[in-house]
Amino acid sequence: MFKLHPRLFADTLIVGEFELCQLLIHRDANYPWYILVPKREDIQEIYHLSEEERIQLMKESCMLAEALVDVFSPDKINIATLGNMVPQLHMHHVVRYKIDGAWPNPIWGALPAIDYQQDELEHRIESVANVLVGDDFHIL
Repeated sequence: MFKLHPRLFADTLIVGEFELCQLLIHRDANYPWYILVPKREDIQEIYHLSEEERIQLMKESCMLAEALVDVFSPDKINIATLGNMVPQLHMHHVVRYKIDGAWPNPIWGALPAIDYQQDELEHRIESVANVLVGDDFHIL
C-alpha cells in the first residue's frame, strides 16, 4: 500500500492527484515548489517503475511544468529526482527566477525555509490546481 514518506508528509501539503502521482506543494515559501510522488509502494528510482508508469510520470511532469509556466512565468523550471534525504521516488518541480535568493545555484541549503502566509499558500495551491484540473488530475 502506498504511503508518503514521513519527511515528505512533514514538509509538504497534498494538492491533488494525477493517474500515477500525488501532487504536493512544499511548505517553503521561498519558491513555488511542487513535488510529484508516484503512488507506488517501495519505489526509489524511475527505473523501478514499469515502462508504462515511466511514460505516465513524464506525461504528468510535463503537464505540471506547463501549468507552472502558465501560472508563474518563470525564468526556469528546475526538475529533479534526488533522494539523498528521502529514498521514496519523488520529482521536484521548482519555479526559478533570476532574482530569487538562490539563483543561479541549486535551492537546497541556499536560504532558510520560510513559512507561507495562509492566503499566499492558498493562492499557489489553487492557481496551479485550477490549471491542471480535468480528466487527468483532480483536487483532493
